[in-house]
Amino acid sequence: MILMPPIRVLLLSATLLFAGVAVSTAAEPPASLPNILWLSSEDHGPHMGCYGDSYASTPHVDALASKGMLFKHAWSCGPVCAAARTTIISGLYPQALGAEHMRSQVPFPEGFKMYPQFLREAGYYCTNNSKEDYNLTQPGKVWDESSKAAHWKKRPTPKPFFAIFNSTRSHESQIRTRPHKAVHDPAKVRLPAYHPDTPEVRQDWAQYYDVVSEADADAGQHLAELASSGLAEDTIVFYWADHGSGMPRSKRWPSNSGLQVPLVVYFPEKWRHLAPAEYAPSAKSDRLVSFVDFAPTLLSLAGIQPPAWMHGHAFAGKFQTAPQPFVHGFRGRMDERTDLVRSVTDGRYVYLRNYMPHLSQAQHVSYQFQTPTTQIWWSLFTQNKTSPAQSLFWQTPKAPEELYDLQSDPDEVINLAASPSHSDILAKLRSAQRNLATQIRDTGFLPEAEVHARSGSDAPFALTQNPDRYNFNAVFEAAERASLLDPSQTPTLVLNLADRDSGVRFWAATGLLMRGRAAVEAGLDELRDALRDPSPSVQVAAAEALVRFGPATDRAPALNLLASLAVPKNSNAYVATAAWNALDAAGEAARPVLDTLKFVDPKDPKVPARASEYPARLKTDVLSRLEP
Repeated sequence: MILMPPIRVLLLSATLLFAGVAVSTAAEPPASLPNILWLSSEDHGPHMGCYGDSYASTPHVDALASKGMLFKHAWSCGPVCAAARTTIISGLYPQALGAEHMRSQVPFPEGFKMYPQFLREAGYYCTNNSKEDYNLTQPGKVWDESSKAAHWKKRPTPKPFFAIFNSTRSHESQIRTRPHKAVHDPAKVRLPAYHPDTPEVRQDWAQYYDVVSEADADAGQHLAELASSGLAEDTIVFYWADHGSGMPRSKRWPSNSGLQVPLVVYFPEKWRHLAPAEYAPSAKSDRLVSFVDFAPTLLSLAGIQPPAWMHGHAFAGKFQTAPQPFVHGFRGRMDERTDLVRSVTDGRYVYLRNYMPHLSQAQHVSYQFQTPTTQIWWSLFTQNKTSPAQSLFWQTPKAPEELYDLQSDPDEVINLAASPSHSDILAKLRSAQRNLATQIRDTGFLPEAEVHARSGSDAPFALTQNPDRYNFNAVFEAAERASLLDPSQTPTLVLNLADRDSGVRFWAATGLLMRGRAAVEAGLDELRDALRDPSPSVQVAAAEALVRFGPATDRAPALNLLASLAVPKNSNAYVATAAWNALDAAGEAARPVLDTLKFVDPKDPKVPARASEYPARLKTDVLSRLEP
């Protein structure tokens, strides 16, 4: 099923833009444009009264929903702030932009615009107060003002305004702030099946509800300010959060718990003709929407036909489309930890495809481990004191495919992927996931270092437009073959280590690594040769496989290679991040290079500052495990 314009349409649109031919963005005259107010908040799911949560205290958003409409099935495409906001600002899936990885700061495609640029050209005064946090560099002036002082009141009248106010009150960091004056009673909180029942977990969940109430209060202040200005009936209002809760197994994980967000919209009578077709006061829409739909929807509200290169679909305005059958999510590198997961839902069932099943859901992201729930949960797991549902977060390997029925299993702990009675829905969602990856030519199937190497000075999106630079079909099929863990595919993986495409070779080495000792032994000679592969990403995967599962005689050369690649000046921060992750996964086997690792300078001044931080964090983790 086609979920977006075919690639040939995207190629044509991109060609016109690159050639300087204007794609029409004609808008209605400014006098006929609505004001648009976005109230966003951080790190919380639909834990609000209007969504049926009786434990929540969210009177202001509840009141907005009572006169407006909420969406029952709204997904953030990425389960962490930068990935989510990259989707919103661009109208593109970040995995097509090379921008799925946390704080990756890749170039935006030449000739494309971020949605505020379209709105400003249409006559809007656009303000952002104040979080940006995009994984993309900005293509020129995006906002009229983006700061903590930005406000629609500063607009030159009679300009219409588009304004965002973002509340940080509910951010993950606020869940663990101590001391804290409790409001919600920890004894009354509903714990999800995957969390252990301890005082620490109960306090974190109760405090989470407390800070969601604070975000609701922020929204109430902005709504009151709008009303007192006399503009409430001239302004379309959206309330949304940027991804699921800041609790572990929500934030950073692309299941429903990490991606479902509240989305409440209000269209005053004057602008009711621009509302979604199903809009009615107090209504609850079954339409599936996600953050990739936000930019085209804004353009549609302004009377601008969304450009063909946008992946999303307008759900309101002059150019609104029919409801879509699926919405999609993704997980790439989360701070210092690499992963590759894709997810999709039809509103009832959630499908996750784990392309790196040898990595747990709970990789050691240092920031996540500051939360008391994470710490006590890990401690109980290591003591064998967690239930099967509570242990899933930590266990490896993950199932390559996961399927959950939100109707009977809202906590997503009963995997139905192997259930014969669910084979049809599994096939449908698997096909939807594969179709989207193919349509957008998902760059996430290349290692991050490889994306940068192949892109050169171009935006990574250019790779999706040129099969000679990125043979997506070959790399994608190699990833499928590697990650499904079918042992019968081991001989093919060994052969793939000689493929001319480094992306295929990477997945061949990784596939043998994921299968363990027997597969590594089957490809020993080829993995030894891969230590000298032209691609450092292939070298890292082969070296990890040999260190962990090869003969003892292969360990020293593989460890020495990883220790060398862990130095950014010998490679770069992206390769070094992969090498440090491999050394961490090696555990005690990495001890022979401990003295070398102690003196590694993990900084890389050639990359964005945040990317340079990740090897340093990993060095700390590795040394903390190996040093006495």
